Amino acid sequence: MRLPGDSAATPAATGPTRPARPTDAERVRSVLAAAHSMTVVTDGVREEVRHLDGSDVLGRLHLHPAAPSAGHPAPALPDVRPAIRLEFTDIAPTPVRDRVRARVTVVGRLLTPYADESAEPGATTCVEYGQAILETADGTSYIGLEELDDAWPDPLAPYEAGMLTHLLDDHPELVTLLLRLVHPLPTAAVVRALPLALDRYGITLRLEERRGHTDVRLPFPSPLDDVEQSGAQIQALLSAARRRSHPNSLPA
Repeated sequence: MRLPGDSAATPAATGPTRPARPTDAERVRSVLAAAHSMTVVTDGVREEVRHLDGSDVLGRLHLHPAAPSAGHPAPALPDVRPAIRLEFTDIAPTPVRDRVRARVTVVGRLLTPYADESAEPGATTCVEYGQAILETADGTSYIGLEELDDAWPDPLAPYEAGMLTHLLDDHPELVTLLLRLVHPLPTAAVVRALPLALDRYGITLRLEERRGHTDVRLPFPSPLDDVEQSGAQIQALLSAARRRSHPNSLPA
């Protein structure tokens, strides 16, 4: 997936031309895993659920494949099972422009009554899965159940917001330092640089100009398997940036 205006940036001169990034299915799983709220639409009624506490939504839902078609030539009977739609908005934790990074919608049919916030702890809802829809600045993708099942949430997803806000609030000079890894170098038109996203593959910076912005990915030397590896990988990026000779005075 590529965002408009993305630039490639690598800590080594011979790095990949297009930094690795999560697949669409991984992004959906990560949004579901880190969500603190969602909108549930059943029978045309919208309900805002605001107490997910960053727990994976798929722990509260059992997604089932659609039943195979019987193949009868007669017209199928109308499906009377209630439709359900789950809507999620992925918002950048830092004060960048255009803070909505992605929207995720999961649609299907209820196989059991929806277990809302008043349900007993551990209550689950069974849903015949239709599809997941991922909307980003790059376009719209549709993810099937098998693809979703094969994907895993990013190990940094539950911690990303805290890590990015800590970086920006307590170590803004490190954001400026990371700009040394951007190629081509940011121009004087860039008025602010902020961390936008963090995942197992690297960190994304948003370079804001007076009009518009550019998103730049800085890949880690290798993808992370666990959040405990993040410190060493971020330090590797910072060390690579310090080895670059050119200074950068852009505001963080």
